[in-house]
Amino acid sequence: MTLILEKTEKEMRQVYAETVYELAQKDPQVIVMEADLSSSMSTGSLKDKLPNQYVNVGIMEANMMSLAAGLNITGRKPFLHSFGQFLTRRAFDQLFVSLAYAKLSAVLVGSDAGVSAEHNGGTHMTFEDMGLMRSVPKASVYEASDPTQLAYLLKKGYEEGGVHYIRTIRKDTVKLYDENTNFEKAQVLRDGEDVTLVASGIMVAEALQAADMLAKEGIEAAVIDMFYIKPLDGETLLNSVKKTGKVVTAENHNVNNGLGSAVCEYLAENYPVPVRRIGVKEQFGQVGLTPFLQEFYELTAEDIVKAAKELVSQ
Repeated sequence: MTLILEKTEKEMRQVYAETVYELAQKDPQVIVMEADLSSSMSTGSLKDKLPNQYVNVGIMEANMMSLAAGLNITGRKPFLHSFGQFLTRRAFDQLFVSLAYAKLSAVLVGSDAGVSAEHNGGTHMTFEDMGLMRSVPKASVYEASDPTQLAYLLKKGYEEGGVHYIRTIRKDTVKLYDENTNFEKAQVLRDGEDVTLVASGIMVAEALQAADMLAKEGIEAAVIDMFYIKPLDGETLLNSVKKTGKVVTAENHNVNNGLGSAVCEYLAENYPVPVRRIGVKEQFGQVGLTPFLQEFYELTAEDIVKAAKELVSQ
């Protein structure tokens, strides 16, 4: 694996549109579904390219879930996209009953994860989507940190069937991986002996930066990109934690029910060690640019460093 820390050439929404188009060209059963957000997710051109495989339901996310269920019963393979809060908070019961409870298949892509919603403000800023989706039986939950990883997860959902929820930002991100990366496991991006930093999404880059800062103070931190939120990749986590004995989790999400909770639950049952969780604590979203919001909610490399140093000094 080659780690590439530079801005991506393509936004995450472009990767989504290109990947589902690639799958739809190969398989006429693939259906691209959206709730009036084609311009936001770069899927507008697919209307003409896939006239028989594209459905815009309008601003009716709950109905989109039920329609996807009906289409899947007839053999179609639906891909649904919207902002994360609309796919989960707004349409949760239809998602739960019509798709998951009925044991049907769909790939759900929730964009504008956490603070990346920026000027869409608090109503559009989801810090709960991973928590909601983790509670859906048999659903798989991921947070993509990089375009190559996002393309892999989309194809994985298509091939495996069942309900897959992929959380992502919509625009530019840092490129972490080359095309040959094996994503069958969580990615160990850095080895360390003193503390394990477990992150997902935009917080992976913050964790890598934090590891550099800690190294300057003589603290060697391991960094894991835990994009497998559910099922959690416990094996990769445990291999690192058995060396470090301490963990800091970092997520652009509520600290409850997301990555930090998943890590704590796994370790409590398998290998209890001290853990600190970096994430949003008892707050709603608000308007602002991502850097400002990361500082406001204490989601920066400096916040990870502070938590790691507190753990290591104990």
